[in-house]
Amino acid sequence: MDPTFMQYLFYRLDPAWRRLAEDERHCRTTEFAEAVEGAEDITTYAYNMTGLKSGTDLMLWRSGPDLARLQGEAARLQQSALGKYLDITYSYIGLIRPSTYVRRQTPQEQAALSQERSTYLVVYPFSKTTEWYLLSQATRQGMMNEHIKIGHEYAHIRQVLVYSFGLDDQEFIVSYEADDLLEFQSLVMALRATDGRIYTLRDTPIFTCVHRPLREALAQLA
Repeated sequence: MDPTFMQYLFYRLDPAWRRLAEDERHCRTTEFAEAVEGAEDITTYAYNMTGLKSGTDLMLWRSGPDLARLQGEAARLQQSALGKYLDITYSYIGLIRPSTYVRRQTPQEQAALSQERSTYLVVYPFSKTTEWYLLSQATRQGMMNEHIKIGHEYAHIRQVLVYSFGLDDQEFIVSYEADDLLEFQSLVMALRATDGRIYTLRDTPIFTCVHRPLREALAQLA
C-alpha cells in the first residue's frame, strides 16, 4: 500500500485583508486558488470557518503521497499575496492506514479517499489512554465492535480516520462527514455511553467546518 499523507491546515485571516479594495482581493484570491489547483499529486478540499471557531477562517484538507511535497506547497501558499494575510493557527498531519479493528472497511467507515464531500466536516485530534493499549486485543476488539455497531446505525455519516502516531502530538485525527448536524450530534451522544469512552485521553479542540468549492470559500474571506 503506497502511503497517503493527510493534512488539515487551519488559517486565521488578518483583518487588514477586509480593508483592501474589492478588485485587489479578487486578484489575490485568484492567485491563491490557481496555486492550490496547480499543485501536482495533491488533493485539496476547502472549508469556510468564519464565525465558527475563534482564530480560524479557512481550512484546507489536503492529501498527497509525500509529506515534503505537502509542506512545500503549503510554503508556496504562504508566499502568495493572500498568504501574507493568512496565519496557520492549527495543523494536523497523519497517514491513512488499514484499520486495526475492521478487515474490510466500507466507504462509511473510511471516507478519506472519496471524491464526494458532505456539507459538514467535524475534525478533532484524538488520543487513547496508556491503559487502552495494555488491554488484550480481544478486549479492545469487543469495545470497538460496539463502537462500530452504533456507527452503522447512522448510515449517512461517514468517518475519516487518520493515524498520527509518532508524527504529531495526537494519535489520530478523527473526522466525520455529515449533511445533518442534528443526526451527527445524536451519534456523538450515543458513542459517549460506550465502554470504550473511559479510555479517551483527548478529543479536543473540535472544529465544525462547512465545505465550499475552493474559489467560493476564498471569496467568503472578504
